[in-house]
Amino acid sequence: MKYSDLLGDWLIELGYTTCFFVAGGNIMHTLESFRHRFAMHATIHEVCAGIAAEYFNEISNGGKAFALVTAGPGVTNIVTALAGAYLESRELLVIAGQVKTADLSHGKLRQRGIQEIDGVAVASPVTLSAVRMDTPAPKDQWEMLVSLTRTGRRGPVMVELPLDVQATSVEASGLNSASFTATPSPILSDAALDNIVRGLRAAQRPAILLGGGISRSTARSLRHRLTEVGIPLLTTWNGADRVPEDNPFYFGRPNTWGQRSSNLIIQQTDDLVVLGSRLGLQQTGFNWAEFAPGARVTQLDLDPAELAKGHPKIDVAYAADANDALRRICDSNLGEHVAWVAYCRRIRELLPLVESINHTGAAFVSPYVLISELSEICRDDDLIIPCSSGGGFTVAMQAFRLRGDQLMVTNKGLASMGYGLSGAIGAALAYPNRRTVLFEGDGGFAQNLQEIGTASVNRLNLKIFIFDDGGYASIRMTQKNYFQGEYLGCDVNTGLGLPDWQRVFTAYGVPTVEVGPVFARDPEFRKAFDLPGLTAFLVRIDPNQTYFPKITSRIAEQGSMVSEPLHRMSPSLDPDILAEVGKYLPHD
Repeated sequence: MKYSDLLGDWLIELGYTTCFFVAGGNIMHTLESFRHRFAMHATIHEVCAGIAAEYFNEISNGGKAFALVTAGPGVTNIVTALAGAYLESRELLVIAGQVKTADLSHGKLRQRGIQEIDGVAVASPVTLSAVRMDTPAPKDQWEMLVSLTRTGRRGPVMVELPLDVQATSVEASGLNSASFTATPSPILSDAALDNIVRGLRAAQRPAILLGGGISRSTARSLRHRLTEVGIPLLTTWNGADRVPEDNPFYFGRPNTWGQRSSNLIIQQTDDLVVLGSRLGLQQTGFNWAEFAPGARVTQLDLDPAELAKGHPKIDVAYAADANDALRRICDSNLGEHVAWVAYCRRIRELLPLVESINHTGAAFVSPYVLISELSEICRDDDLIIPCSSGGGFTVAMQAFRLRGDQLMVTNKGLASMGYGLSGAIGAALAYPNRRTVLFEGDGGFAQNLQEIGTASVNRLNLKIFIFDDGGYASIRMTQKNYFQGEYLGCDVNTGLGLPDWQRVFTAYGVPTVEVGPVFARDPEFRKAFDLPGLTAFLVRIDPNQTYFPKITSRIAEQGSMVSEPLHRMSPSLDPDILAEVGKYLPHD
């Protein structure tokens, strides 16, 4: 049999069911072998193939996806998807073609074979492993590479297969080596667990922050137990769907662009246990020295480098499996914290997710109201896909209230525009019987709008909300705030070419609905939203829309810029309100 046939059989054994690809001459043998073994989904651009596979893997509970691309531009085009999965520690296997081994330049020439480029060198900085197989590799090598992307601190792996290697005639028995066994993640010791539990039990104001390192399967299995934990639970953006809104101990998503109430709660803790979050600068705030200033902070992460990076200040660090630790913590007596929990609930009552501080012009739709009302009318099993940057993303992360079995996936590590549609395609194909709801700004959507065709030809049950404000809202805001409104490249008037969205969707045969300020009571909107299939919803957003609350910077006495800590979001709270919701904050 051909090596590409054997490889396809191995990938099936490893749980792969789905392939996102862009066809090309340098993968012709692999493509022909895989078409008989996997659900094959063609994309217009390679970056979509990579992002769709990442999102498919992130939420699927039945089968895995990988991306298949050709040599040269296939590899360079998918680098953004590799980088995004690398920064977010997400599973992604990319198989790339390469020219025949006889045509390889081996670095002596810029190019010998047609489309030849050193994909390994290109991909290595943003992968856990990037290899070229110049001869048919045995089964255990593929098992090892797949284990890298699935175990420990996950990340992408890229494998180049030269064209002649794909087509090599092989005997399966000669390559079916002994199975590879992955090294299990380290488990928290009983003494360390006891230290964490005793700290939470003795604390006056404890909390647990759950990150994306807590798997959805773990969170699902502990859902009932987490309603009895007795102390506040907070989630990162990557862990947003681990705890539903109706959990009595759930208190939201703290972040630089987080929910104000959640930021105030985490900043007033005296014992904070962080499970499965690397505590990056978006999570702690750029003023990381003032993160949880009065708390003993305990962090569990699989990557020792994250524990030792020096920001924020960590009092106790364990390189251990956060999922196992959470299960054991939930089985422990964490004490009584009735007064603290009641205080946290009072903070949430006084500080709604949608604050009345933002400006929305007449005839425009408030993005905050839109997201808040959509979270009320979405189904309990919808898949929620915010984009990865800009107003559409931050508003969704602040104001959408997750419930039931809803799943939410985004990618903020790279914060690349254009992620939303590709990610939504992967999510929708992972769950074809559920509705996928995408929020993305017009500027970001334009960067991958060609994938409307991919969504259309696959007849996805996908609802696309485009926040149409005529450009790059976040860039416009930056140029307004820091450069006195000297705008450049942020809208049509300053050189940014954006289309007539209704005409674009019509060209792909996709129905559109214009969303007005009273959309939730509009029967036509509700009909289009509830009807299965692909629909685009065009939301007119005020180009001068404000996005508060947020963390801002101030000028220090020495003239340098200083970022505010998480509890000091702009605009400032009324002093009387602050006195009630911030009584345990450090005094300036």
